[in-house]
Amino acid sequence: MGKPTGFKEIARKKDSETAPLERIRHWREFKIHSDEKERQSQGARCMDCGTPFCMTGHIVSGMASGCPVNNLIPEWNDLIFRNRWKEALERLHKTNNFPEFTGRVCPAPCEGSCVLGVIAPPVTIKDNECAITDRGWAEGWVVPRQPEKRTGKKVAIVGSGPAGLACADQLNQAGHHVTVFEREDRIGGLLMYGIPNMKLEKEEVVQRRVNLMAEEGIVFKTGVNIGHDSEWTAQKIRSEFDAVVLCCGATFGRDLPIEGRDAKGIHLAMEFLTENTRHQLDHRFNGSNPSLNAKDKDVVVIGGGDTGTDCVGTSLRHGCRSVVQLEIMPKPPLERASDNPWPEWPKVYKMDYGQEEAAAVQGQDPRHYLTQTKRFLKDDDGNLTGLEICGIEWVHENGRYMPKEKEGTTRTIPAQLVLLAMGFLGPEQQILQQFALETDSRSNVKAEHEKYTTNVPGVFAAGDMRRGQSLVVWAINEGRGAARECDRFLMGVTNLP
Repeated sequence: MGKPTGFKEIARKKDSETAPLERIRHWREFKIHSDEKERQSQGARCMDCGTPFCMTGHIVSGMASGCPVNNLIPEWNDLIFRNRWKEALERLHKTNNFPEFTGRVCPAPCEGSCVLGVIAPPVTIKDNECAITDRGWAEGWVVPRQPEKRTGKKVAIVGSGPAGLACADQLNQAGHHVTVFEREDRIGGLLMYGIPNMKLEKEEVVQRRVNLMAEEGIVFKTGVNIGHDSEWTAQKIRSEFDAVVLCCGATFGRDLPIEGRDAKGIHLAMEFLTENTRHQLDHRFNGSNPSLNAKDKDVVVIGGGDTGTDCVGTSLRHGCRSVVQLEIMPKPPLERASDNPWPEWPKVYKMDYGQEEAAAVQGQDPRHYLTQTKRFLKDDDGNLTGLEICGIEWVHENGRYMPKEKEGTTRTIPAQLVLLAMGFLGPEQQILQQFALETDSRSNVKAEHEKYTTNVPGVFAAGDMRRGQSLVVWAINEGRGAARECDRFLMGVTNLP
């Protein structure tokens, strides 16, 4: 620890952001990184505690506590304080293949379990991580790494999201010949099409990493939908490769089958976000909107989380007339509740970027808590016109909590576009059927954690399709773990971390 009294003397200072009313006029990243001296100062706040919970990566009360990839956080915090940035980057890359992704989109469970956070605002771990990796790219320290020798083994990875890319990176460095199959027209999966550009730049950040991996020898094939394409069947891919790792995500979105669901103007959130990003990339962010857009519409987002926030931010950039976000859960408290102690993830009220932008435009947080949709309203032509909603309370019945409508709270709100952001139910089933894979009670691929082996020899599964909808950083953890076990299967032993 370079400065033992740093956490006493220096206040927490996060990276700043472009003002909401300014940033909704473009699709660029809106974070403004602090200068080098400020980052060094923030690194000095790390206490290098005897038991650094920030890097544990445990599940506590069903939520991540600490970094799922076990980043060596106290080490690189100390190194940036000492102005040893290249060494900090080397430490960061020991555990995290893509810190430029997590430094931008991770919700930072590490900060939620920072020991300093017990008595003061936690260390700015996420901003420090992003500063290290961005410095590394700017200085030219991130260069292609060619494996010293090739094993002759061929591995197919299906899906190019964070799990698939992490798995590919690890297996390639182990010397295997790796081919990544992606059904979309661009590599990146969730990173490319599921997260809007203002949170994660596609060409400058995602494609930059993909290009580097291609230079390292990984083969990428786009427009290949395994399980659907007649050319690339499960049987063919198994016959042509020594092992297969499935990293297809949990892309089957939760629907809302209530009265009026057939109205025109109701879409799953990922359909909306994917079409928007594809359009922006195809048209070089020229200011035009895709065919599915929110311009001059009253938008209602049903559901919360990152996906709901992204729908709010995207709708505002389209030029919507209004945006409302409905959440069935109660409003979180301003401070940790007694049943949510450290080092659990703090379930406290906060405004993410989308809500901040909506508040700047509309004057208030767009979220309506403890609210449930009863039915969708439509006109004679089948076009969505609004929603009938009501307030609810959670009651304990038959051993579980259930939402119950509060009398006298029914009302209608206008809407010409509804975006369903209520989570995901698991992976799409056709590819699982083609590979004849067993599934668990949640319809995910049945593959034990830290083994990643399915019921089919030589076929592994990782990421959201194994564990269910989760964080980018958990997907990287899963991809690394699956690579380790795949390497062991191919070689009998493994040196992968």
